[in-house]
Amino acid sequence: MENRLFTPFHIGGLAVRNRFVRSATHEGLADEAGFYTKALSDVLTLLAQHEVGLIIPGHAFVSPEGRASKFQASAASDDVIPHWRKVVDRVHSCGAKMALQLAHAGGNTAAVGAAGPSAFAQAPGKPECRELSAADIERLQTAFAAAAVRGKEAGFDAVQIHAAHGYLLSQFLSPCYNRRTDSYGGSLANRARMLYEVYDAVRSAVGREFPVLVKINSADFAEGGFSPEECIEVCLELEKRGLNAVELSGGIPPAGPGLSPIRLEDVRDGGKVYYEDTARRLKAVSGIPVILVGGIRYPEKALSLVESGACDMISLSRPLIREPGLLCRWLAGDGIRSACVSCNACFRPIITGRGVYCPRAGK
Repeated sequence: MENRLFTPFHIGGLAVRNRFVRSATHEGLADEAGFYTKALSDVLTLLAQHEVGLIIPGHAFVSPEGRASKFQASAASDDVIPHWRKVVDRVHSCGAKMALQLAHAGGNTAAVGAAGPSAFAQAPGKPECRELSAADIERLQTAFAAAAVRGKEAGFDAVQIHAAHGYLLSQFLSPCYNRRTDSYGGSLANRARMLYEVYDAVRSAVGREFPVLVKINSADFAEGGFSPEECIEVCLELEKRGLNAVELSGGIPPAGPGLSPIRLEDVRDGGKVYYEDTARRLKAVSGIPVILVGGIRYPEKALSLVESGACDMISLSRPLIREPGLLCRWLAGDGIRSACVSCNACFRPIITGRGVYCPRAGK
């Protein structure tokens, strides 16, 4: 019997060869200018060679002051386009599709001049970022749109707007960060305004036929933060505006490591994965394709999530660091779970620019 996980799926007009997505994961392999390197190209091509359907590389900053880390990729100038194009061509030659994730770190940037929806400190003892002005907001919306156009010109098959994990657009959505009193703060409609306007700017720039996705928190999991109910309401509004798919994740730094996007929780066979409840609630009221990430380690669970209507596509991050060939194994009928145990050891080499690998398995 055909495994539904390995059947084609359409995101708008984009045909993806199967239901698996490589969730955007910071690789730490861009050069100091933010250009894609051969090492990064090799990582992404390896995933394409091993049956991943849609590959989303790590977040690319749309404006220099929104850079999150030293080895992060840039989407902030036309100079990146030829570097991207070489990688996209390699990935396409292996049968996979690519989506460019567009991001801005907001008040959590590693660059000078941090700014967010309101003034807040990244951590105790650190200086506060400044509050973005109305002119700043307009400039950043333009930056997201310009970056999306660059991605389209380079041959990416889609773009994904990063509105999760306590980065800029997540900061606007979350009362934990957003204490504005103007039209971008207070009510959910106001807190979501920045995301809606960024989406509209991107959509206008790339056209109606080019797929645009959003990654959003199912919840912040921090006291007083963005909630599942708010997530669903925002997704329904984005659906009305023409969004092609949403990827559900969760967590912001104030939630703590136990509820972060890279939880140490290793979900056992039969257990609910991190954001399953919100995904099911969203699917019950929406027709938008839902991509679900977080804690999925068993092929049977992945299949049941799709067959039971919890989501349409399965997104993986750490399992593909531990086993880049995981999907080939599952496709061949090997039903053994991913070898990833959610220990997060893989992020130590990533943040120091030493590559993308699982130290438990060896480089």
